Amino acid sequence: MRVSVETTSGLERRLTVGVPADRVDVAVDKRLQEAARNVRLPGFRPGKVPMRVMQQRFGAGVRQEVLGEVISQSFQEAVISENLRPAGQPNIEARKMDAGQDVEYTATFEVFPTVEVGAIDDLSIEKPVADVTDADIDDIVEVFRKQQGKLVTAERAAVKGDTLVIDFEGFRDGEAFEGGSGEGTSLELGSGRMIPGFEDGLIDASAGEEKVLQLTFPEDYQSEDLAGADVEFKVQVKEVQELELAPVDEALFAQYGLEEGTEESFRAEVKQNMERELRNAIEASVKTQVMDAIVAAHCELELPASLIAQEVNAMRQQMFQQFGGAAPQDLDLASILPDEMFSDQAERRVKLGLVVAEMISQFELTAEPAKVREAIEDIASTYQDPEEVINWYYSENEQLAGIESRVLEDAVVEKLLSTAAIAEVECSYQDALAKARPATPAE
Repeated sequence: MRVSVETTSGLERRLTVGVPADRVDVAVDKRLQEAARNVRLPGFRPGKVPMRVMQQRFGAGVRQEVLGEVISQSFQEAVISENLRPAGQPNIEARKMDAGQDVEYTATFEVFPTVEVGAIDDLSIEKPVADVTDADIDDIVEVFRKQQGKLVTAERAAVKGDTLVIDFEGFRDGEAFEGGSGEGTSLELGSGRMIPGFEDGLIDASAGEEKVLQLTFPEDYQSEDLAGADVEFKVQVKEVQELELAPVDEALFAQYGLEEGTEESFRAEVKQNMERELRNAIEASVKTQVMDAIVAAHCELELPASLIAQEVNAMRQQMFQQFGGAAPQDLDLASILPDEMFSDQAERRVKLGLVVAEMISQFELTAEPAKVREAIEDIASTYQDPEEVINWYYSENEQLAGIESRVLEDAVVEKLLSTAAIAEVECSYQDALAKARPATPAE
């Protein structure tokens, strides 16, 4: 087999591969002979079809199959022999494919860059320090009560946070416009569902009252016909509703996983969950700062465009699944969710993936089984049957590999933190949560 390598630009390589004709011809003959044992053709006994007939009937199709396999196998052999690490799939271009002649093709692809781990000097980390207070628990319990609460009629004027049942119709220059009306619509005041001024204009309204709102659509409104337009809304308030909080009782406890217990035990359970969330938020905040420092120290690292494109596509698919389910095969997702939405984050992910992998190798880090177990147990503790979740993780190789990868990333962070200047910053529970955001290459 003949192989030549050309650097076309940056990380791009072009392999020219030549495969001896007999490698293809022998494989084609062998496959036809194997097929002849079972093929049935009119006029021939089973297993007695002459090779000449087999060549005429099936030779072209079998040759195409063999060519595909030979190209795939020879490409792998070529990159190994040339010590290349392809990033993404190659673009194969046939040059010579005629029967009886040596096969020749070119494969163009990007390679992984050589990663030189840069020095991360003067790493300064701000570590949030917070406690879960009784007031924090009160706030979360109130959120639970709101979630399980119900709307009841309020015999008073509306205030922010109330829900109004309304009929409304919008007019522009005295004429009703499309999409500007509704009947029996429930609207929470302060939700921001309507254009600026609409909800504010209904505060202090009472059931049975009619309001006329003079408003202007935002300049960047999604409908070009209405963007910046002055309009009038006539609103009939049919009912004012207020949220009646759910009582703190066993029914509320059961909704959040505590089948039996008292308010005291419920609050203790809530506090335990909040402390876990706080711990994870603090770790995420610190990890983000470390990952930001890694990115900044490797700003000159050249990245394979093919890997960034793969990451963009994965992020696009993930976003669509979160909001719209599985995408139909004929749907062009890129037209709905363009690359620009994801490119910066995709580049960050690829860079972190490459650099962190090199750090793991250089630091000779391993995913310690005890750390892996601890991470799985932490996840499992939020479920009703933790042992079942733990067993599931250990039975699913892909899921277990994901946890091991996270443990390795955490080991890199721990290694870098050992020489960092860490300043503890006192803050509230909510502020600590706000500082956290995903920070790993799997971000």
